Amino acid sequence: MSDRTASITRDTLETQITASINLDGSGSAKFDTGVPFLEHMMDQIARHGLIDLDIKACGDTHIDDHHTVEDIGITLGQAFDKAVGDKKGITRYGHAYVPLDEALSRVVIDFSGRPGLEFHCDFTRASVGGFDVDLFIEFFQGFVNHAKVSLHIDNIRGKNTHHQIETIFKAFGRALRMAVSMDERAAGQMPSTKGCL
Repeated sequence: MSDRTASITRDTLETQITASINLDGSGSAKFDTGVPFLEHMMDQIARHGLIDLDIKACGDTHIDDHHTVEDIGITLGQAFDKAVGDKKGITRYGHAYVPLDEALSRVVIDFSGRPGLEFHCDFTRASVGGFDVDLFIEFFQGFVNHAKVSLHIDNIRGKNTHHQIETIFKAFGRALRMAVSMDERAAGQMPSTKGCL
């Protein structure tokens, strides 16, 4: 199996971001983004996805977190697209249900080559720790567009907004882990009747 790593740098007038990943890692995470709550959530991706993440970002957070959060999603999506390569032999689909106390979320992903996001979450509060929860859809839309995946996110229930969001990110990590894992039975085959993804 080839090395499934990638490092992507995105440099705009609003943000400067570098994202490095290892799809076959141990779940280690290093973040320096200026957005602590997002870092806490991305740590769930690394830990539950067993994907090594190293993300550094400098953005115009003096305005708000929007550009930084969205551009981290974009850069992370580009890194996944590069690291997964031609997709031969991957499982392709991944899904997970994750609970946290009263909250429960489901995430389903397909490395289809066709970007699409279905995001169904009625958060009980507008912010957590000063973080605007509306920005999570921007993060996932950026990821989806640049990783070229179909992604369905459903928060099925929850009263505590922190719990709602954390179940989403844990399930996202678990679904990613399943989707990018190599399928031994596929023996390097393309997981599509089209012959390409």
